[in-house]
Amino acid sequence: MFNQFVDTFENNVSLFIKREDLLHPFVSGNKLRKLKYNLLDAKLKNATTLITFGGAFSNHIAAVAYAGFENGFATVGIIRGDELANKIDDNPTLSFAKKHGMQFEFLSREAYRQKMDADYLKHIQQKYAAAYIIPEGGTNILAIRGCEEILTADDQNFDYICTCVGTAGTISGLINSAIKPKIIGFSALKGNFLESEIQRWTQKTNWELNSTYHFGGYGKVSDELIIFINFFKKQYQIALDPVYTGKMVFGIFDLINKNYFPTNSKILIIHTGGLQGIAGMNQILEKQNKTLINADE
Repeated sequence: MFNQFVDTFENNVSLFIKREDLLHPFVSGNKLRKLKYNLLDAKLKNATTLITFGGAFSNHIAAVAYAGFENGFATVGIIRGDELANKIDDNPTLSFAKKHGMQFEFLSREAYRQKMDADYLKHIQQKYAAAYIIPEGGTNILAIRGCEEILTADDQNFDYICTCVGTAGTISGLINSAIKPKIIGFSALKGNFLESEIQRWTQKTNWELNSTYHFGGYGKVSDELIIFINFFKKQYQIALDPVYTGKMVFGIFDLINKNYFPTNSKILIIHTGGLQGIAGMNQILEKQNKTLINADE
């Protein structure tokens, strides 16, 4: 997708953003990249049902539901949290997925932790005929192959390429395909365990993982983060989601202000989409009487 200039800062550091969020209206950004070869593989294997996993506001759940709808697959979402079973229509992500044909199975959080156990996966395969299972977040070898196609020849002229990190698939694809640029991943999760996940998928060392800007952990936000997301939208007319891209861009701005990047650096941000999650976060913020995220185009 095209690269949009953002701004030039002190030390002549220039910032651009790759608008992967504009690839598709409903299967945006890295989700389209991750699903590309999985969908082709599912068709080759004559699968009729896509089965995957996720939480209440999962970008991946929404993307698989629409990709299945668009490509003629039935879809099943295995959802973390059995308390959500009676709240589908109140949840913007789940109601969107339901509207596009996805069926659900709701698991308790304890049971959900066993979702990739061999016995459970065997049970799922037996329950749904011609099933094709895609892991939570969509990351597998085929997803990484798709994410290797994010960068173009022109993108190799940047000094740094920044991406958010959830299940390590997108960053691994970028690392594999980058020649000149250093890849910096901004973790949306607490802890450094994602480093070992990245090392599962790539042997290259042209990367680093920044775990400073998680704002308390996955799905957690602060007033400061919401204020920044709204500032960015007003200043640059680009919406950011609060779980991934908002935290990453906040971190990049902070590092620029701290002179982390050398003079004359050119930085490319990968906008991985995920904007459907704003509605769910705004539901939570509204209940807490806090400032909402401005997502208006």
